[in-house]
Amino acid sequence: MRQSSPKSSQAGIALIEAMVAIFIFSIGILAVIGMQAVAVRTASDAKYRADAAFLADQVIGQMWSDQGGSGQGNLANYATGATTVALALGCNPTLPTTANANGLAWLRTVASTLPGADITRQSIQITNTNQVTVTICWQTAPGATSYHNHVITARINNNS
Repeated sequence: MRQSSPKSSQAGIALIEAMVAIFIFSIGILAVIGMQAVAVRTASDAKYRADAAFLADQVIGQMWSDQGGSGQGNLANYATGATTVALALGCNPTLPTTANANGLAWLRTVASTLPGADITRQSIQITNTNQVTVTICWQTAPGATSYHNHVITARINNNS
């Protein structure tokens, strides 16, 4: 009777070990690629949020410097809706566009900076106490139906 040698009973084990190692390595590489995609998406979302915050601060600073001695009358020129509404309406495209040249330039800047930021979705609302609420809306991704928004509220006092 023939006995199996220890060498022949382990034949092919190295190949199986190599295949298992390649499989584990492949799973690791796929996980790294998936994490990179999430990191890129998160970084672009953070960039859009920072851009929206900058644009909101920009228009509030512009309104503050433009008011001069005319007080709320000049502030109201920036409003994209009724000047007595205190709360922003979110991202609903229901407000008329401002006729103020600086306000229109700002709206065009928002539309060209953020994805899906149609000028009719942005709102600047001013109360009769000079409280300004700026709402900036943009799409979460190109072609998406959901929106992110950034809302900032400030009070601009007439110091003249």
